[in-house]
Amino acid sequence: MHLYGLSALAWLGRRGTMALPISVLAGIGLPFLSAYARPYLTESVFLLLVLAFLRVDPDAVRLRLSRPKLTLLASLWMALGVPLLCTGVIALCQPEWMTGDLAMILFIVTAAPCVMSAPAFIYLMGLDGALSLTVLMTATALVPLTAPLMAEVQASVLPAGTGLHLDGPALALRLAVLLGGSLLAAAAIRKFAGKAAIAEAKSSIDGLNVLILLFFAIAAMDGVAASFADRPLFTTGLTLLTFAAAFLQILVTMLLFAPAGTADAFAIAHATGNRNMGLMVAALGGTLPELVWLWFALGQLPIYMMPVLLKPFARHLSPHPVSRITH
Repeated sequence: MHLYGLSALAWLGRRGTMALPISVLAGIGLPFLSAYARPYLTESVFLLLVLAFLRVDPDAVRLRLSRPKLTLLASLWMALGVPLLCTGVIALCQPEWMTGDLAMILFIVTAAPCVMSAPAFIYLMGLDGALSLTVLMTATALVPLTAPLMAEVQASVLPAGTGLHLDGPALALRLAVLLGGSLLAAAAIRKFAGKAAIAEAKSSIDGLNVLILLFFAIAAMDGVAASFADRPLFTTGLTLLTFAAAFLQILVTMLLFAPAGTADAFAIAHATGNRNMGLMVAALGGTLPELVWLWFALGQLPIYMMPVLLKPFARHLSPHPVSRITH
């Protein structure tokens, strides 16, 4: 039974690209389970972090970090550049439609690091995931410092009454506990199981990752089916906006990092457009205003569907680019 279970997980892991869109659609289609799963959103984020750190290849990380300039530039762009740019545009325009809910949406969409599965998505698209992995680790390590800072900047420059006022030290502590705890848990598992066993079980780990992503999707999709039923045009429009926000970040980042080579620029752009909003939601205590929660839930659609949508484009990229921003 144990071997059959591992084989089933490995089978699922090898089909992760197609399983992800099915997972998020299943989350929408199982609204009766969403209310039960939602209280465990933080726990599912923690498990996803553990599995992501478990799949980290230390040698690939060391190789990329030996030439750290591109990784640092990408991480700083993701953690500081994008949120500062977006906040600056809103502050200059002073739009009348700006509200506190929209400010929180702006925060979780731009201040979060990339999703923990970003390197796996890059590998599934046939490209080298080492850069995505190092950007993921660097940006995630920065977020306990940068996210509270961006919240403070946002609160100081956005129109009065709309800025996001958060307890910076408390947010930093919750992020540090989530990230540090998951890293320690992954290190303990790796030490107990051994490097060879972890490498051999990578497909099974990916399969387990897909199952937890399914649970996460069910938890995140609480209220989405009802929103589509009650407000179909509004919900459809909001869904399109989540795709637009993801692809806009990808396009701008792709152009900005084009000198690094197309494949590296694509890896950075993909990471920038796929934000780990679940981490920010967990750090905020899992309780959000209705509109913000709906954006967070619908924002999973581009994340889960991106590997399928971008794979045809990724096929035309060189799998081994020569980066010109390396030193």
